Amino acid sequence: MLPDSFLSSAAALAVSLVPVLFFLLALVLLDGYQLVRLRTVGGLLLQGAASALAALVIHRVLLSYVALDPSQLARYVAPPLEELLKGLAVLVLVRRHRVGFLVDASICGFAVGAGFAAVENLQYFLALGDPRLAIWLVRGFGTAVMHGGATALFALCLKSLGDRHQSARLWTALPGLLLATLFHSAYNHAFLSPAVSMTLLLVVLPLSFAWVFRASERATKRWLGVGFDTDTELLEALQSGRVSGTRVGNYLAALKGRFAPAVLVDMVCLIRLHLELSIKAKGMLLAREHGFELPPDPAVEDHWRELAFLERSVGRAGLLAMQPIFNLSTRDLWQVYYLGRR
Repeated sequence: MLPDSFLSSAAALAVSLVPVLFFLLALVLLDGYQLVRLRTVGGLLLQGAASALAALVIHRVLLSYVALDPSQLARYVAPPLEELLKGLAVLVLVRRHRVGFLVDASICGFAVGAGFAAVENLQYFLALGDPRLAIWLVRGFGTAVMHGGATALFALCLKSLGDRHQSARLWTALPGLLLATLFHSAYNHAFLSPAVSMTLLLVVLPLSFAWVFRASERATKRWLGVGFDTDTELLEALQSGRVSGTRVGNYLAALKGRFAPAVLVDMVCLIRLHLELSIKAKGMLLAREHGFELPPDPAVEDHWRELAFLERSVGRAGLLAMQPIFNLSTRDLWQVYYLGRR
């Protein structure tokens, strides 16, 4: 029979780790489109864990070599440092167009925060060696969920600004980093009792995620409907040879003096290929929305190679010149990645 001390320690450790991971699993399962794969979630958990280890090393250096009080560290230094370390993984995903929608951003952000929180709570558990359940209830349902929520907030702001400005530049990360830092710092200031803070988190955070999920689902359906029709009309014009009478044809005609004829032809081919991939990706999402899972298209690999060749042929100047007529948003670029990973 196991000793009571071992059972108490096991229960305390479980309470400190399980809630945030269960919360993350619920977010993944509640996503109607299921666009964030479990493999991606696992990788983000590991990156969050690595961020926690890096933060632990930096904290120890600061406490050892800088005249810094632990309370000052927790309130003013740890929040910006930890949110920056956690946010890097999300920033890389968004800049590489691996995140399509706000709900995906929130799941990815929470996954990084959950990995960070799991390692941090494990480190605290090993350091304190205190099996009292009340402590780990607060850390498991409060602090750990706070870490996930803060990084999800950063990811939402980053993705929202990136979509609005059609670019995931570094400056778009600053507002989200500031908000996540303020949220984290306010929690660490302990203006309210730990139990009250934990309760507020467990009430406000699920409601906030429910609102984000609903708003994102509406925006996704609207984007799928309008985008599918627009892409189809333009592709039909290109395939039928009626492009000369469209705004695309008029703009390309104005570029004749700036680019060689072969480059202009490649521009048309690049637009056509992006439209074909966009329609294919939207079709897969529409099918998934209605409960059908389409098999991967074996021709996608060839399309990827052709796409890369055309982009090199057109060149950076050509791609910039195409923006007024074919502005590739972050979501449009995500579609190409979505098709290629299948």
